[in-house]
Amino acid sequence: MATKADLIDWIQEGLIALGGKSEIVPLCQEIWSKHGTEIQRSGELFYTWQYDMRWAATTLRRQGKIVDADNSPRGVWELLR
Repeated sequence: MATKADLIDWIQEGLIALGGKSEIVPLCQEIWSKHGTEIQRSGELFYTWQYDMRWAATTLRRQGKIVDADNSPRGVWELLR
């Protein structure tokens, strides 16, 4: 069963698949296309995963893996290079 912690890796994978940066909706679509079945089978995560993505993005920012929100266009998440 997937957990919200899995979203950290899935965001990174999704951003890589989308060329290193993406708006949130296309990123959600990418994650759903790859992990939708896992999300559906994961209890409450099915109902909260898009909200939990924001928590995961904050975690990635703190880890220095994606661009800080102040240095990126609104709604765009980008991997640090």
